[in-house]
Amino acid sequence: MASIALTSSCSLGFSSLRSRSLRPRLTASASASASASTGSLRSAPPHPRQLNSASAISISSGRFLSNLPPLTSKSRSPILTVRAAASAGTAASPPAKPWQGAAVKPLLASIATGVILWFVPVPSGVSRNAWQLLAIFLATIVGIITQPLPLGAVALMGLGASVLTKTLTFSAAFSAFGDPIPWLIALAFFFARGFIKTGLGNRIAYQFVKLFGSSSLGLGYSLVFSEALLAPAIPSVSARAGGIFLPLVKSLCTACGSNVGDGTEKKLGSWLMLTCFQTSVISSAMFLTAMAANPLSANLAYGAINQTIGWTDWAKAAIVPGLVSLLVVPLLLYIIYPPTVKSSPDAPKLAEENLKKMGPMSTNEKIMAGTLLLTVGLWIFGGKLNVDAVTAAILGLSVLLITGVVTWKECLSEAVAWDTLTWFAALIAMAGYLNKYGLISWFSQTVVKFVGGLGLSWQLSFGILVLLYFYSHYFFASGAAHIGAMFTAFLSVASALGTPPFFGAMVLAFLSNLMGGLTHYGIGSAPVFYGANYVPLATWWGYGFLISVVNIIIWLGIGGIWWKFIGLW
Repeated sequence: MASIALTSSCSLGFSSLRSRSLRPRLTASASASASASTGSLRSAPPHPRQLNSASAISISSGRFLSNLPPLTSKSRSPILTVRAAASAGTAASPPAKPWQGAAVKPLLASIATGVILWFVPVPSGVSRNAWQLLAIFLATIVGIITQPLPLGAVALMGLGASVLTKTLTFSAAFSAFGDPIPWLIALAFFFARGFIKTGLGNRIAYQFVKLFGSSSLGLGYSLVFSEALLAPAIPSVSARAGGIFLPLVKSLCTACGSNVGDGTEKKLGSWLMLTCFQTSVISSAMFLTAMAANPLSANLAYGAINQTIGWTDWAKAAIVPGLVSLLVVPLLLYIIYPPTVKSSPDAPKLAEENLKKMGPMSTNEKIMAGTLLLTVGLWIFGGKLNVDAVTAAILGLSVLLITGVVTWKECLSEAVAWDTLTWFAALIAMAGYLNKYGLISWFSQTVVKFVGGLGLSWQLSFGILVLLYFYSHYFFASGAAHIGAMFTAFLSVASALGTPPFFGAMVLAFLSNLMGGLTHYGIGSAPVFYGANYVPLATWWGYGFLISVVNIIIWLGIGGIWWKFIGLW
C-alpha cells in the first residue's frame, strides 16, 4: 500500500510537466512501478510476513526510480516536484477544532448591559453598592437568557464580578450556598436518579398510562390534579416538584418515547414539563400551607392591617379562581404548545403488557418506595417533628446511599443538579443583597409615591400596584424574598388609597405565588422542571409571560366576581 501511495503521489507531481516527450516515460515508469510492485508481492517467498513494509517500499521505489530518465538540468525540476507532492500527501493538516469557549455576541450583550448601567448616574436614595450590584445582577440575567456559556458558568462569573469590584464580599457572594432551597432542588435530582434507576418510576408511569394514557391531555390533567391534592399537605413546592413529580414526569416521558437530546422532546415531554410547572404555582396559591412563604404573607398582613388570614379564609377565596386556572392553563398550553402525540388509544394496553413484563417489585424498588414514603411523610408532618424539608430529603438520600440504590458516583455525575445548585444559589445571593442594600425598599417607595399621586380610584390604583408588584418578580429568585421586601409597603399604600385591606392582602398573597411562573428561577419548582432540559429557555420565559397574563385575568376577573360574592370587597 505504501508503494502504491508513493507512486500515486509521484504521478501527481509529474502532471505539471510541459514536455510531451516526458509523458510517455511517466506512463511507462508508473506502469513499471506498478508491475514491479505487484511482481515483488507475487514472487515473495512462502513466508510473506518476513517481508516488512519498509523493504517493500525500498524495492518498489528502487525499481521505480531506475526507470526515471538521467538527471539533467531539465529533469531536476520535476524531481523536486515529485518530492514536494509526496511530502504534501503524507503531511495532511488536521481539521481545525471548533471553538469551545463562550458565544461571543451573547457574551458582549451581557457585558454591555452591566457596563452601561454601571456608569448611569446613581438615583438619589440609592447607595453606590446597590446600584453596582443591580448592574451586575442584570448583566447576569441577560447572560442567563442569551447563554454565552452554561447557566452555572454565567452565574459564577456574576459572583466573581461582584467580588472583584468589591460590591460584595466573598462570604456574601457565596452566602446562598448555605440556603436550603438550592440544596433541596439538587437533592431532588438525586432522588429522580434512584426513581428511574430502580424501575419504580417506570412502574408508576405505566400505571398512570394504563389509567389515563389514551390521550396526552388526560395524562396531563391526572398529574395536575394529583399535585393539587398533595399541595395542602406538603408545604414545600420544591419538595413536591422535585421529590415526587419530576421523577414521575421524567419516567412518563421516557415510557412514551420522549427523551432529551434525540429530537423527541416535543413528543410529550416539553408540553408536560411546562404544564406541570405552571400549574404548580397555581396549586401553591390555593392553600395557606401549599408554599413555605404563604404563612409569611399572612403574618405580614396581620402586622399591616391587624387582620388574620386563616387556612379556611385562604382556601375559600382561592378555590374558584384556582380550579379555573388548573382547567384552563393545561388546555391553553395544549393548544399553543402542543405535544406531537395527542392520542394513543393503544397506550393503556401496551402499558399493561409492560407491567406484566416487569413482574413483581424488586428489592431496590421496595427500598426506593419506602424511602419516598418516609421522605414525604416527614415533609407532611415535619413541622410537628421539627424536621425541615431539606433535612428530610438528606435523610432519604442517606438511606438510598447506604443501601446502594443510588451511589455517590451517580450523584456526582448528575451535572444538571450541580449546575442548577450553582446558578440558583448565585441568583438568590445577588437578589438578597439588592434587598439588604436598600434598592428594593427604594423601588417600593418610589412606586408608592407615583401611584398615590395619580389621583385615581382605588380600583385603578390597586390594579397598577398589582402589576408592578407582580412583574417586579423578574428581579427576585425567591418568593419569600419578594414578599419580605415589598408585601408590607404595597399593602399599606393600597389600603391608604381605599382598597379594602383584607381584600388587598389576599390578592397580593395569591399573586406572590402566581408570579413564580414568570422565569426559570422565580419559585422553587422552576429550576426543578426547567433543569430537565425539555424546554428551551426562551420558550420557557415566553410562555411564562403569556400564562402570567392569563392567570391575572382569571384571578382578578373570575376571582374578583367570586370575592364579591363571598364579601371580600
